[in-house]
Amino acid sequence: MKRLDFIKTIIGGAGMATLYPFYNWTQDLKEEDIKLPVLFIGHGSPMNGIEDNEFSQTWAKMGKDIPKPKAVLVISAHWLTRGTHITAMNHPKTIHDFGGFPQALFDVQYPAPGSPELAKATAGLVTTTDVGLDHDWGLDHGTWTVVRHMYPNADIPVLQLSIDYNKPPQYHYELAKQLASLRKKGVLIIGSGNMVHNLRMVAWDKLAEPEYGYDWAVEMNTLFKAKIADGDHKALIAYENLNKAAKLAIPTPDHYYPLLYTLGLQDSNDPTTFFNDKAVGGSLTMTSVKIGV
Repeated sequence: MKRLDFIKTIIGGAGMATLYPFYNWTQDLKEEDIKLPVLFIGHGSPMNGIEDNEFSQTWAKMGKDIPKPKAVLVISAHWLTRGTHITAMNHPKTIHDFGGFPQALFDVQYPAPGSPELAKATAGLVTTTDVGLDHDWGLDHGTWTVVRHMYPNADIPVLQLSIDYNKPPQYHYELAKQLASLRKKGVLIIGSGNMVHNLRMVAWDKLAEPEYGYDWAVEMNTLFKAKIADGDHKALIAYENLNKAAKLAIPTPDHYYPLLYTLGLQDSNDPTTFFNDKAVGGSLTMTSVKIGV
């Protein structure tokens, strides 16, 4: 009996309506294909999207070191919605969701294709909520400023999954777990935000000073790394209870939630490594995490 026929006998025709697009998209992949790692990337300033600096150089190297994915799915801190949605267009637009930067940044276009089929298949993996298929958003700067350094040829489909800002931390962590099978199907999943992100307290006169961080920012960055290394996801989900400095590090959770998606995709045997581990402007950290090999 063929594998697809066997699956049909187990889950029935109704289940196949959801499963078939995923099977069709991944039918050329073998079971022994490498499970891709998961990344949390501190994206920082939009200028990192066009600058050749230590952060963007690391992203470029990461793109070469990781096996080339079939697609990239990004959970960006800059797509906050009511309900959960995924981009489902063939050609996502490049969104310049910022102001006050040089024209050169606004001129950037990252014409990576989308994948309506993968979007539908991914939505079908989530059983705890309905995932809407979005045709209006695109790739915001939490995505393209990073991915264009990793994959400059823009020849890999890139999708975004939104963050339902009305839901608590546990929701995002649990939703991510339902996407775990994508790692074995050639999809690179990236959470893009910043662990420590307090724009109101940025020391703008210290931006050029290397590794300048307020004491509380350094303290929280160190604590976050320790909890991640120990696999203490429960404490990271309940981040507000860690200590008083957590409220300074995460005054709003938009840039922190992408980390929870990354952690939700971690298997018990996945190692964790840190990169771009630096503070910027006192109240931001670029600290990033690679989960898996």
